[in-house]
Amino acid sequence: MKVRALQEKKAEFHRRTNGESEGYRIKIHFSADKSKAKEVQSKFTTKFADIPSYEEYQQPNFVINVGDFKTKLEAFELLKRIQVEFPYAFIVKSKIRPMKLTE
Repeated sequence: MKVRALQEKKAEFHRRTNGESEGYRIKIHFSADKSKAKEVQSKFTTKFADIPSYEEYQQPNFVINVGDFKTKLEAFELLKRIQVEFPYAFIVKSKIRPMKLTE
């Protein structure tokens, strides 16, 4: 009985938050030039196809953030991997999407 109530509460929480939670992403680009942002996102996706990237407009800049990390340490591990290609990348707090589990 209590398990069912908890499952229903969790399902309601995910509906209200769209399944997003607090976490970290890595900002790899921001500028007012939308085509440059798309170019950077494309370069990232080509090199790191398994890591999600997100384009946002935060007036007046187009921002490219990558990854969905629960902890800053997880984000830092990716930051170290990508800094050769994206030397100005840095970690930011963000709403993140749950990682899809694959088998």
